[in-house]
Amino acid sequence: MNSFYVGRFAPSPTGHLHLGSLLTAVASFVDARAHGGRWLVRMEDLDPPREVPGMADDILRTLTAFGLHWDGEVVYQSQRHHLYRDALNQLRRRDLVYPCFCSRKTVFSEAKCMGVDGPVYSGRCAAIALRSTDKNQKSPAWRLRVANQTVGFDDGIVGHYQQNLDHDVGDFVLLRADGYWAYQLAVVVDDAAQGVNHIVRGQDLLVSTPRQIYLQQCLGYASAHYAHLPLLTNDQGQKWSKQTHAPALDLHQQEALLRQVLHYLGLPPAPEVNHPTDLLMWAQIHWHLTRIPAAAIATH
Repeated sequence: MNSFYVGRFAPSPTGHLHLGSLLTAVASFVDARAHGGRWLVRMEDLDPPREVPGMADDILRTLTAFGLHWDGEVVYQSQRHHLYRDALNQLRRRDLVYPCFCSRKTVFSEAKCMGVDGPVYSGRCAAIALRSTDKNQKSPAWRLRVANQTVGFDDGIVGHYQQNLDHDVGDFVLLRADGYWAYQLAVVVDDAAQGVNHIVRGQDLLVSTPRQIYLQQCLGYASAHYAHLPLLTNDQGQKWSKQTHAPALDLHQQEALLRQVLHYLGLPPAPEVNHPTDLLMWAQIHWHLTRIPAAAIATH
């Protein structure tokens, strides 16, 4: 096994796995195994109001049913708050973060006034000190200060991608005002702690990657190799997701569904096999990341 390649699949327990989830899981698994690497599973359970009881176990059973066997123990983000707090404190000591009391409505309103299409933060709270002695003051979010510089990387599927974080995003949230950790901080800290250095995931997260690379730099972490998969879309052109009511995977159709996602991933038709594991082994032998299309894929 190649100890230098560590990949992962990191679902949120907010609903059943669907076809888009399977595409990501299979691609990250096969890419890791094709390189002789490790494949980890991390449960991103940091948003309790959105989580479904018992769904984490359901996701793990589904992965196993499809022959997607992970290495080591499953990591749960809900058990790693101390790591996120340590990272935030490190950034606070270096004055790289600050408290923000702005509502989402304020952020969108100011961005609109600036002529920006989207929630680009203006930085209005950057110079305001935290009044911790004021018991009536609401809890703040904590934002990372970004530099006026371009952060770019070469994606294994999309090609070169870059953003000027100051212009395109603004200072971004690491700890939400409701006390929940933001995705950007948790994913960066966990990938570093677990030694993850190859990340294969959906293109909906492509725009987050420059933020994560910048945060990696701020924390002194090494960056990973990224490959962002094409999104699967339904008949209405919407991304397959829990929000668009994508149906749960049918555990009685493992081989057919695996063949479907392998086709989307650019592999030729596979021979008949006796078990999903055999199909995944065949996929590893014929795997080429460069064959995966960059454009969204319409499913039928």
